Amino acid sequence: MMTAVEPSVSNLLQRFGIVRAATMKLIEPLTSEDLMVQSSPDASPVKWHLAHTSWFFETFVLREFLSAYQAFHPDFYWLFNSYYNALGEMPEKKLRSSFSRPPVDAILAYRVHVDAAIAGLLESGSVPDEAQRRIVLGLEHEQQHQELIATDIKHALFTNPLHPAYIESKAGEAGEAIAPPIEWVSFEGGLTQIGLDLDPAEVEAFAFDNETPRHSVFLVPYSLSNRLVTCAEYLAFIEQDGYARPELWLSEGWSKMREEGWEAPLYWTRDKATKSGWSIYTLHGMMPLEELSETAVCHLSFFEADAYARWAGCRLPTEFEWEHAASTLKSTAGNFIESHLLHTSTAPSGAGLKQVFGDTWEWTSSGYTGYPGYKPLPGALGEYNGKFMSSQVILRGGSCVTPASHIRPTYRNFFPPATRWQFSGLRLAR
Repeated sequence: MMTAVEPSVSNLLQRFGIVRAATMKLIEPLTSEDLMVQSSPDASPVKWHLAHTSWFFETFVLREFLSAYQAFHPDFYWLFNSYYNALGEMPEKKLRSSFSRPPVDAILAYRVHVDAAIAGLLESGSVPDEAQRRIVLGLEHEQQHQELIATDIKHALFTNPLHPAYIESKAGEAGEAIAPPIEWVSFEGGLTQIGLDLDPAEVEAFAFDNETPRHSVFLVPYSLSNRLVTCAEYLAFIEQDGYARPELWLSEGWSKMREEGWEAPLYWTRDKATKSGWSIYTLHGMMPLEELSETAVCHLSFFEADAYARWAGCRLPTEFEWEHAASTLKSTAGNFIESHLLHTSTAPSGAGLKQVFGDTWEWTSSGYTGYPGYKPLPGALGEYNGKFMSSQVILRGGSCVTPASHIRPTYRNFFPPATRWQFSGLRLAR
C-alpha cells in the first residue's frame, strides 16, 4: 500500500520536476562539443553544471537522508565538488574543460539516477523537515546554475571566431521602442528594515542565509533613476572619452581597464559596416548596436558602472537604497529567462520605477559583508555564501537570464568588481 504524501511534499516534488526539466530545456540547442567549452576562468563547461547540480542533491540530501541510497559513482563525490573544502579535495576550477570523461551520456544518466532517488525520498511518506529545506536550497542552487549556463555559454560562443547564435530569434524587437527619458523617483529615507527573518516552522519558505537577519538601516533622502542606463547613453560615454579620463575611475578600475584593454562593455565589437560603428554579440548572434540602442546596457564591470555614474554627475545606489525602493513595488514582474528574449529590453513608459527586476543585475556601491547578527548555515553548507564576504560587490534585481521565481527584493548577488561576463548594468542614484 502506498503511503500518503503530504501536500507540501507533493508540491515540492512537482517543483523539483519543473526546475530539473528547465535545466534540460536550456541545453537543447547545444551540441555535445558546446557542453565541453570553458572559455574563461570565471566560467564552467555546461557539462560540469549538469553534473554539479546533481552532485548537490546527492551530497547534501540523498547521502544524509536516504539510508538505502547507492551513490551513482564513487569518484563523483570529489570530481564535481565546487568549493566545499569541508568535504575534501576537488579539481581546480580551470581544469573543468578537461573532463572529457565521464562522457555526457554518463552525466545525463547521473541526473536521472539522482532525480529518481529524490522522487523516491519525497514519495516515501517520511521526509524530515531538514531534508525538505535542503531540497528547496538545491532547487534555488540549480536556478543559479541555469543562469550560469546561459552566461557561460554566451561567453563560450562569443569566443568562437564564428560567433554562432545560441538560438535564432528576433532579439532586435526588444529595441524597437524608444526608452522614456530619465526621470527621478524620490524617497524620503529614514529608518527602515532591510533583509528578512525566516520562520523555522515554515519548511517551504526560503531565502539564502546572506539575506538574514532583518535589521534596521537609516537612509538619508535619495532619488533613483526611473529606468536602467541604455546602450545609446553608454555609447555617449564612450564617445566622450570615458575610457580615457582617469578622473572618472577608481584607481583599481583604471588599472584593470588599461591592463585588460577595455574600450567598451564586453561583447561590444567595433564594426565599420554598422551605422553606429559597433556590433553587440547576443545569444541570438551579432547585432548592430543601433538595433539595441534603446535596450539596457549590460556586461559592465562595477568599475565601468561607477565611472559612467560619475560621468553622468550621479552615483550608484547603495544596496539598502535599492532594496528600500524595490520593496515599494507591488510585484517582481520583469524580463526574466521565461520571456525567451535572452537579452535586455527597453523600459516601458509610465510613472515610477521600471526594470527593477529582470533585464540586468544592477551594480550597487555596497561591498559584500554579513548583516548584523549574520550566521552562516551549519556544517559544509556554511561555505555556500559566508566565506565569500571579501573583495566582492553587491548586485540586485536579477537579469534577463534569471528564472523569475528565483528573485525577490532581498536577494543579494555578489561578484568581484572586475566581473563582466554576467548580465550586469546600472541604475543611477543621487
